[in-house]
Amino acid sequence: MPKNKGKGGKNRKRGKNEADDEKRELVFKEDGQEYAQVLRMLGNGRCEAMCIDGTKRLCHIRGKMHKKVWIAAGDIVLVGLREYQDDKADVILKYMPDEARLLKAYGELPENTRLNEGIAGGLDEEDDGAGDDYIEFEDEDIDKI
Repeated sequence: MPKNKGKGGKNRKRGKNEADDEKRELVFKEDGQEYAQVLRMLGNGRCEAMCIDGTKRLCHIRGKMHKKVWIAAGDIVLVGLREYQDDKADVILKYMPDEARLLKAYGELPENTRLNEGIAGGLDEEDDGAGDDYIEFEDEDIDKI
């Protein structure tokens, strides 16, 4: 049996439950930064996001956030734009849902942005046939089966 020479196991890597629930100061965008909504996660610390300026960018999640702050489709994030690559950006900060609502109330985010959606793919789609999922059978139809 080999001796354990590391500094600990899985629980050490998991770390303490740092209280991110506490109120933090709302961070607004500066020049060279933009708000974006995550469209889909691509893996390998990358995601595809639709920036508020209307550009779809490939975003890289910075190492400080990687495996510590979980980002999902539909989240509002602050991205740092690259001067040399316009179609790529770096995720700087993930906004909590209440912070995203505050940004929308302050007018930083446009009104057509959906904050509570899991997937931000169709922003202008309306679901017209919501009640058509069930089929009603008459008694005669059941007898024929």
